[in-house]
Amino acid sequence: MEFSKKLQNIITKNNSLVCVGLDPDLEKLPDGVSQYEFNKKIIDLTHDSVCAYKPNSAFYEGAGIEGLQNLQETIDYLKNNYPEVPIILDAKRGDIGNTAKMYASAAYDIYGADACTVYPHLGLDSIEPFLAYGDKLTILLFKTSNPDSGTFQNLDVDGTPYYLRVAQIVKSWDKRNIGIFVGATYSQEMAKLREIFPDSIFLSAGIGAQAAEVEAIVKAGIDKTGAGIMFNASRSIIFDEDPKAAARKLRDEINKYR
Repeated sequence: MEFSKKLQNIITKNNSLVCVGLDPDLEKLPDGVSQYEFNKKIIDLTHDSVCAYKPNSAFYEGAGIEGLQNLQETIDYLKNNYPEVPIILDAKRGDIGNTAKMYASAAYDIYGADACTVYPHLGLDSIEPFLAYGDKLTILLFKTSNPDSGTFQNLDVDGTPYYLRVAQIVKSWDKRNIGIFVGATYSQEMAKLREIFPDSIFLSAGIGAQAAEVEAIVKAGIDKTGAGIMFNASRSIIFDEDPKAAARKLRDEINKYR
């Protein structure tokens, strides 16, 4: 199923724009609990309050071969038990065409993700291998949530911030399965990018542990239907004493401003 349809179905079913980041930091896991076992518990507790799950590959790659196995087991568990929920592999790829082809195959053929995060800065030929998977969503990172993101992303390019100039070029490509990433700490930038991409699917992060202002970022990010965006929260949900309640609380807070 095409990503946009899958996302819309689950948003309608769960009345949620919450994406839960499955970032099982080994230093924070209970003794003897694997990343997969930890994720399985979180998924079972939150599946009816989310619109997507987003495992960040760094937490699994950093755990070696066992970590990669836990990532695959997590994705397999989701696909077998909650196939209606989209899976975003947060891999932040970006490389030349022949290497990008292998990264795309890993994300979509091997792991079986529904979407993948990719940096756009190498140009279209580095992204086309991902876009070739027409039913998948390739999410390009325009404005990230880290404090130093403006060092390069806000550089002046003939009177336009670099991130916006990149957005204008990407818009000219006219590719329907490109998604847009904007950090939740940047509501003004979100509004500008939503204006450029009124019908695209957005992903945002930082609405939980990074304490973004919920009302501002929701109103800036939603499309004309009151949806079209996934708000990721990781630590604030998965390491909460009650992940189920934390996911529902965030869902309800977001829904106030849709």
